[in-house]
Amino acid sequence: MGYIHALPDWPRLTWDAARLSSLLAEVRHRQGRLLGRMEGLGFRLRSEASLTTLTADVLKSSAIEGEHLDAEQVRSSIARRLGLNVAGLKPSSRDVDGVVEMMLDATQHYDQRLTAERLFGWHCALFPTGRSGTTRIAVGRWRPVSAGPMQVVSGPIGREQVHFEAPEASRLDAEMTTFLKWMDGSADGDPVLKAGVAHFWFETIHPFEDGNGRIGRAIADMLLARADGTTERFYSLSTQIEAERQAYYRMLERNQRGTMDITPWLEWFLGCLGRAMSGAETALAQTLLKARLWEKVNHQPVNERQQKVLNRLLDGFVGKLTSSKYAKLAKCSPDTALRDIQVLLERGILRQSDAGGRSTSYELGPIGD
Repeated sequence: MGYIHALPDWPRLTWDAARLSSLLAEVRHRQGRLLGRMEGLGFRLRSEASLTTLTADVLKSSAIEGEHLDAEQVRSSIARRLGLNVAGLKPSSRDVDGVVEMMLDATQHYDQRLTAERLFGWHCALFPTGRSGTTRIAVGRWRPVSAGPMQVVSGPIGREQVHFEAPEASRLDAEMTTFLKWMDGSADGDPVLKAGVAHFWFETIHPFEDGNGRIGRAIADMLLARADGTTERFYSLSTQIEAERQAYYRMLERNQRGTMDITPWLEWFLGCLGRAMSGAETALAQTLLKARLWEKVNHQPVNERQQKVLNRLLDGFVGKLTSSKYAKLAKCSPDTALRDIQVLLERGILRQSDAGGRSTSYELGPIGD
């Protein structure tokens, strides 16, 4: 079977709304529950949760394409652009800043029209040197005819497997005009469903020489922000897609070789989005745990050493906390470590672990609601 963009009905994509209705309702329910819980948090906690989500989105969307960015650089770049007061900001590279600029433009200005010029700006931000790796590419414009056919391939040279071939470059002006006109349609169905359709449609056109995956996921995030009605991000679609990367590419390829009916792709997309929201609920539970702990602690504030160790415990400390490990983490003497621990035990913030062993170990005490 040929590619979907070669069919006479392209791009009149269709889907079975009845078949998708229960999945969409479940995603909308999760979305409402998550946003409702986040509204109950204070500004500081919401900002921290949003910063964490945006950082994950940038990191994972790049990782899907095999590009691994420095997490601290990404977090610092986002925090600076959002005006968040975050300690220990790290200088960020031009490449990191470019990806962050694209993501923030998509999510912080979700209510603005998506135009060709806006997409060209995103593309320039992704490739500030005009190169993809060591290869010079056309930046800030659709891929030119001179670039040759755009193919997604795998396998060794001479035995390559072509997974997908995009429309010819001569078609791109017309293809993107149609796509952007559809994107601008204000009453074209549920925005969550529209995010799935838009991502599939854009990836099928593949209008740029490189960066199509990251830009396509930014478009989906923009529409999801519209669905949420907020610039704050509390779940990361790209994080879930990265975890299910093989299924993601398999579903794209299968539907790009199918018919105009993309119901299977949308079923997978909604399922993936639901799993992303479930992951966000787990992360939110951890955020609330931190909030309750610090509310308990701040009735009588702890010193900087104790604060540092408690943060490590909350962020998933591996192994058992002993007095010697406390001393190493806090960079203090063993006697000081024991005094700090004793204070935390007396206040119920730490408790002695039931697990046996040669050394006494400690864990977080119960935190009330």
